[in-house]
Amino acid sequence: MSVHIRLFRMGAKKKPFYRIVAADSKRARGGRYIEAVGTYDPHKDPAEVTLKEERVIDWLNKGAQPTQTVRSILKRHENVKNHLN
Repeated sequence: MSVHIRLFRMGAKKKPFYRIVAADSKRARGGRYIEAVGTYDPHKDPAEVTLKEERVIDWLNKGAQPTQTVRSILKRHENVKNHLN
């Protein structure tokens, strides 16, 4: 099973709010996920990101691959940045 760290869209129409989740790569964007590891709210200025850093690092060490968008979000956090490929 290949695990990706990606965004899970929530919120109302035209007002998205995202969870950052670890999910099987074959599941749909809005499908079942393994674990929620953070949130991302693009409507705040600046965009608000909360992470469970130790869980994100654990998933990265297990071989989970972040999507391009999540990778750019994770690069803003120093503790997680060191664990990216």
